[in-house]
Amino acid sequence: MTGASEDDRRHATKMAKRKAVQDAEVASKTIESKGLLMVHTGPGKGKSTAAFGLVLRAVGNGWRVGVVQFVKGAWETGERRALNRFADLIEWHTMGEGFTWETRDRQRDIAAATKAWTMVRKLMDDPEIRLLVLDELNIALRYDYLPLAEVLAVLANRRDDLNIVVTGRNAKPELIAIADLVTEMTLVKHHFAAGVKAQRGIEF
Repeated sequence: MTGASEDDRRHATKMAKRKAVQDAEVASKTIESKGLLMVHTGPGKGKSTAAFGLVLRAVGNGWRVGVVQFVKGAWETGERRALNRFADLIEWHTMGEGFTWETRDRQRDIAAATKAWTMVRKLMDDPEIRLLVLDELNIALRYDYLPLAEVLAVLANRRDDLNIVVTGRNAKPELIAIADLVTEMTLVKHHFAAGVKAQRGIEF
């Protein structure tokens, strides 16, 4: 590095060492491809948003994608309007009755969750679908709307090339245990606490 300062040379040496470590780490991985079970949980904002980011990435790679929403009702969202433009690649099912504090009807919520789970099973059997988003499934499991043991068994025994993303707060420890990737969204600060209502384009 002719003409480089001492700081520049130190930085170049440091980055070369870092690259060697990174290259060795990558080289140690032997599994070329695996259908992953991913969980987005925690009290922070962004769990479903991150899942829909994966949907965009999958569609960009030409994958077929399935989305099943367990809790959100039929209200229109920006992500659904945007992703409807890829209707040839995305199969979308909003099957919830709304949040539990809105319905206040346990049997109705159980029926809706059961119907949504039946759709999940159908989509899992479609060999063309490579990514499946189970939006707010964690909520249905938290309130025991679905049999946990059955859900865990089905997810654990998915076919090898199927990637599944489960979203929602309070993920069951048993689900976390069988997942390949778990991300917990941590709440540091939220504008709702300062009196800002849910806004179109940000929350929906």
